[in-house]
Amino acid sequence: MKKNASLYWICQIAGWFSYGLAIVFFAYILEKQLSLIFYPRLLITIILGILLTHLLRKSMLKLSLRPPTPSHQWWKIFLLILLFAGLFSILNSSLIELFKLFDRDRDGLNGAPSHFVFSLHNIISTWNVARVNKRILFSLLLDGPIFLVWVSVYVLWHYIEFTNSEEVNKVRLETIIKELELKTIKSQINPHFIFNALNSIRALVDEDPKRARQAITELSNILRSSIQADKVEITTLEKELDIVKDYLALEYIRFADRLIVAYEIEPSTMDNELPPMMLQTLVENAIKHGLGKQPGDCTIKIISKFDQDKHILMVQNTGLLNASEKDGFGLQSTKERLNILYRGQALFELFQGAPNQVTAKLAIPISIHKK
Repeated sequence: MKKNASLYWICQIAGWFSYGLAIVFFAYILEKQLSLIFYPRLLITIILGILLTHLLRKSMLKLSLRPPTPSHQWWKIFLLILLFAGLFSILNSSLIELFKLFDRDRDGLNGAPSHFVFSLHNIISTWNVARVNKRILFSLLLDGPIFLVWVSVYVLWHYIEFTNSEEVNKVRLETIIKELELKTIKSQINPHFIFNALNSIRALVDEDPKRARQAITELSNILRSSIQADKVEITTLEKELDIVKDYLALEYIRFADRLIVAYEIEPSTMDNELPPMMLQTLVENAIKHGLGKQPGDCTIKIISKFDQDKHILMVQNTGLLNASEKDGFGLQSTKERLNILYRGQALFELFQGAPNQVTAKLAIPISIHKK
């Protein structure tokens, strides 16, 4: 962050002083001899330019206009350019008047040739602008476009930076997927769960053959989804819920007297997209810490809803939150995947929602139109 701030100020100061040098060069070529007020006026222009373009940048960030800016928001940028160009002209002209840095015989702006300004004066004098200060209008015409140039460079810089970061994130995501490829089943489908599920199925073979066959199908679905999780980047909530239900059905065989499952799903969220096995990871974590480490009954509740422009997914379990839960491999990989896939637009929280209830909350951008 500090490195980016330093680079910004280096570019900001260097850019405006380069503009000043260009003014000096062209003024000297055209005028040959510069007046004593030329350099103080130019210094005022440079200092004002640095300050006001910095405020312009702050305004763009405040209004969420940092590039890449959606096309329907561009009009706000143009309004800001006009606003700050006008403010620059007013302040520049006011300071020139305040410090008496004007020459009635050769009243060019920042070293502009007198014959050029005189021509502008003749043109403007023919307009009905009696209430408009001509010095401000001169400044707006001659120095105002620099704000458009500044914003263009600023936007271009961030577009290049955004493109590069997208490529870097893509490489990082591919690397993480490769690193997690051999850990997928271990991290998202605990081997102990598989052994326990097989033992439960074996007990059902004689007692309830039909349920045993169904349990084998459920386990097969879970293992297939886990193996394929590294091959797809996105799935729908409907498909993810199918896997979660298979998982909970198998766990119910073991914890039938203690496990209570509840769903609060808005139908409109079923087609929304999310990373594969992410909800499964949260449910497995809830089972592990809710049933595995807490005595008594455990309620697992899955909530899915839309809230403004976010898809909210929550997995709640009976129990108390401890520090080890926040540092688990599954939850850490969840945070990393969200950060890369949604570029900081997703939110993940694990907190004590009630005295005896732990909540894992996931908020991701909505990928479908609300119904």
